[in-house]
Amino acid sequence: MTQPAFSDDQVAAVFAGYQEPVRTRLLDLRTLIFATAAETDGVGHLVETLKWGEPAYLTERPRTGSTIRINAVKGTDTGYALFVHCQTTLVATYRELYPDTFTFDGNRALLFSTQAPVPEDPLRHCIALALTYHRRR
Repeated sequence: MTQPAFSDDQVAAVFAGYQEPVRTRLLDLRTLIFATAAETDGVGHLVETLKWGEPAYLTERPRTGSTIRINAVKGTDTGYALFVHCQTTLVATYRELYPDTFTFDGNRALLFSTQAPVPEDPLRHCIALALTYHRRR
């Protein structure tokens, strides 16, 4: 997959500030989010911005999907995460669908390590569920 160009210099600067190998993994996750959005019916254009200083991805059309954020996990050199809004049922759905596939952080995140492969197909499904969350409700 080709890395999408940054349209926001502030977002690009946040990525530039990550240490390797977390930066590479977060860039891969960013690419997967854009690719999944492009392949998922009804999602449309994604807006890339910063929320709480973290790269965030939201559907341009209101009330289509829930915002996805990605960031390094504080206190570790190898951890990174995909965050969703904690007041959605998304993480509960992810737990139900993939109980042994992901490491979860409460009702807000999927946790990853640079030292382990990412389960790409289940992750694509989780991303698609987030980007279409409000359409299904």
